[in-house]
Amino acid sequence: MLATRVFSLIGKRAISTSVCVRAHGSVVKSEDFALPSYVDRRDYPLPDVAHVKSLSASQKAPWSSLSIEEKVELYRIKFNESFAEMNRGTNEWKTVVGAAMFFIGFTALLLIWEKHYVYGPVPHTFDEEWVAKQTKRMLDMKVSPIQGFSAKWDYDKNEWKK
Repeated sequence: MLATRVFSLIGKRAISTSVCVRAHGSVVKSEDFALPSYVDRRDYPLPDVAHVKSLSASQKAPWSSLSIEEKVELYRIKFNESFAEMNRGTNEWKTVVGAAMFFIGFTALLLIWEKHYVYGPVPHTFDEEWVAKQTKRMLDMKVSPIQGFSAKWDYDKNEWKK
């Protein structure tokens, strides 16, 4: 009884998936990514598959009877670019540097605008006079005398420990 139930579920699953594949009256064909694909790369100069997959009769001619132009054309069937063409420099670096400079400039303008319009004046607690008074008060109160701030002050000589 269990076996018949399992087989009926498997059968229904197979029917339902085959119906989904044939949706709208045509079979949906997906690309098989398990097969090798063509790519021009400097670190991998000989790809697994040819650039052109199907050859015509004229493209299958014997090698010795071909002229130089036909040999170059035959090379172009197998490879899209030569190694020298792959190593050829591009002007892409200009675009990258230009975009980086644009964003650095925009950020600088944003920071200048924030400094001018968003932030207020520097608080008086950042003055050297205020910081000196605050430090003296912390030393008088003996803040963190074991390992902290006051532990680094020599109270006998009134100077920082060396």
